[in-house]
Amino acid sequence: MVINVGMLLGQVYDYVLRDICAVVGVCKEHGATSKVIVETALLSTEQIRKASELAIAAGADFIKTSTGYSTRGASEEDVKLLASIAEPAGKKVKASGGIRTAADAQKMIELGAARLGTSVGIEIAQGRQSADGFVISP
Repeated sequence: MVINVGMLLGQVYDYVLRDICAVVGVCKEHGATSKVIVETALLSTEQIRKASELAIAAGADFIKTSTGYSTRGASEEDVKLLASIAEPAGKKVKASGGIRTAADAQKMIELGAARLGTSVGIEIAQGRQSADGFVISP
């Protein structure tokens, strides 16, 4: 689920928490993994921290950087921050968007991402070149 960024920015945290809890609850009922997408590109460090805390409080399994359709994808700083919040709570981080090479993927993993969202995952795994000309292998 994508966090309600407008409500988060408006500091209507009880609404955001209830929203996340509703989705996480359905996921748990059906044995599905829950991921809360915080759209880090749109938020300040403190807003990212608050969104992550709400996701953890709701019982989400993963905190995800972005949908990949915002102004940018995952940054190293985002992943490092999310990992510093998620890992002590026993939660995981998914870095998504902007991961174009094996080196990018490796760096995100080193910084704490347990999962990656990339449109070139097969190419990265096979050491090929992406359609837009990026050389995938490190």
